[in-house]
Amino acid sequence: MAKISFFKRRYNLVPVCFLLLVTGNRLQAQDTSRQAAAASLPTLSGYSQTYYYSPGQETRATQIARFMEEAGDYFQEEIQFRPRTLLYILAPADWKAVAAPPLREVYGFPHNIDSKQLAVAAEDNAFWQSFLPPPDQLPPALASRVKKAYGKPDGQLSMMPFFDLLALHEMGHSYTTQAGLKMHRHWMGELFVNIMLHSFVAEKRPELLPALETFPDMVVGAGTAGYSYTSLEDFEKLYSTLGMGPKNYGWYQSKLHAGAKDIYNAGGKTVLPKLWKALKIHQQEMTDAEFVQMLQREVHPSVASLYLDWNKSR
Repeated sequence: MAKISFFKRRYNLVPVCFLLLVTGNRLQAQDTSRQAAAASLPTLSGYSQTYYYSPGQETRATQIARFMEEAGDYFQEEIQFRPRTLLYILAPADWKAVAAPPLREVYGFPHNIDSKQLAVAAEDNAFWQSFLPPPDQLPPALASRVKKAYGKPDGQLSMMPFFDLLALHEMGHSYTTQAGLKMHRHWMGELFVNIMLHSFVAEKRPELLPALETFPDMVVGAGTAGYSYTSLEDFEKLYSTLGMGPKNYGWYQSKLHAGAKDIYNAGGKTVLPKLWKALKIHQQEMTDAEFVQMLQREVHPSVASLYLDWNKSR
């Protein structure tokens, strides 16, 4: 999500890590405006993080806050760290005032405003709906998975169950930034937060695995036809400018979500604290070979295998 996970060609968007490349004066003015808008919003009380929500969205905000707090407790046990964040659960009108400027016209795009502030949507929206193909265009087995993961009681489909989970993906970047981890590679920065997300869901909320896994599996399973870039080398070169294009970037994120699932299935819950420790300790620059050897030796072979095996299926 990039810090965002998925894109459509019709949305001319960039990963959230590129959104705040602005001068100091402009950033200060934007933050002042956001703070003024946030000050008018109600907040939830009794939580470790600060949760702002749009009027009328307290129930929805509470649901998201409880999920995030449960994850925070889990990560506190596993990696002994908890960031300080402000999470905004917003209706469309408030989104325009609080979201990062390039995304104010794209309601529903979860993102980091900066290393501390995060924005997610309180309501279903056209952006989420755009990711759902008609079920009759999918293979029967996949269509069944999509209906199970994203079906509503009225028979309609909604990507809300998936996008709600991405709030934790975004908060993962607050963990790594505030704790001072060195990611070494852009692909690792994205993979790490996906490992965080998958580990928590698998360990504590396994009933949510269909929502987490189905969409990435659908994207990766469709193959690479139509994508100009599929190597990790290209990802590293083009990441800072989104030079691969938004749709192509979405494929990379889907692949990294699937990779996080494979890593968890191979190494279990211990991969996350080992990787956290390794990235905390190893602040020195490393070649690709040195980095992969460190991952094999100090974390788990499956993490190194993601890099080593990435291009084999192309």
